Amino acid sequence: MRGIRITTPGGPEVLALGDLPDLEPARGEVLVKVEAAGVNRADLLQRMGRYPPPPGTREDVPGLEFAGAVAGLGGETDKWCVGDRVMGLLAGGGYAEYVAVPALHVVRVPEAWSWEEAASVPEVFLTAHDALEQVGLAARDRVLIHAVASGVGVALVQLAKAADATVAGTSRSGDKLERMRAWGLDRGIHVEGVFQPGPDLRDWADVICDLVGGAYLPGSLAAAAPKGRIIVIGLTAGRSAEIDLGLLLRKRLTLVGTVLRSRSGEEKAALVRSFTEHVMPLFASGAVRPVVDRVFAMADASAAHRYMEESRNVGSIVLRWD
Repeated sequence: MRGIRITTPGGPEVLALGDLPDLEPARGEVLVKVEAAGVNRADLLQRMGRYPPPPGTREDVPGLEFAGAVAGLGGETDKWCVGDRVMGLLAGGGYAEYVAVPALHVVRVPEAWSWEEAASVPEVFLTAHDALEQVGLAARDRVLIHAVASGVGVALVQLAKAADATVAGTSRSGDKLERMRAWGLDRGIHVEGVFQPGPDLRDWADVICDLVGGAYLPGSLAAAAPKGRIIVIGLTAGRSAEIDLGLLLRKRLTLVGTVLRSRSGEEKAALVRSFTEHVMPLFASGAVRPVVDRVFAMADASAAHRYMEESRNVGSIVLRWD
């Protein structure tokens, strides 16, 4: 089979289309012929040698989410049949023609969806759903999302609005903030440099979803309302921050960190079940929708990575096999 390999750690130019060993599904796995795969920041970090996948996963083939048709079955996979349209999570390897994935980690794709739409959903919406579950999002909460126009950011906005929350979001692009209004953003906050909340945003947010990290964290503490909940999901601005612990204590804030990739198979299966039960009905009703910014041919993975590095997307970037 073919796939996109990281030939050596480096820039987008190190991605190359080549041959990979064929796969066979193990017991409890399904073999899926991949039609499309999502591009995520973790793929860029893996390409640069800064985010190795968990043990047992190929280090040279990125890709955390996919959509395609079941092409083969291992044992104990009675729920699925060859030809079923599915999407799902991976620890890596999604930029390939086939993936072997635990049957409990895949979700049925609605018939009305394109492959590109399906590939844009698993990683970003599962991440968003899981984050909002962890912070106990409630109706009428005020939510602040950093990097609101990213794939996960767009998913967070839609899920928060579906829960009847008020949503504010930050971006370095005023144009992106305007475009995000179509997806439910109530208030856009244009950030130049480091996020520092103005007087009207201090003590405002019941929930803060931080996809940036680094020097944004002190501003998040200031923006959080008493008993607010902050969840750090991404670290595009760095993994270190200096914070006022006195402020953390006085406001009685909850600060949570989260990651999906390194979780156990059982934890991922539980998340997929929760997602299927709680989020897929929202797609069916039209309350939330997949958001594809741009589709690239799989052979143009380097261009897709450059596009993400330039932060040009609002929503997901998808790779599609010809």
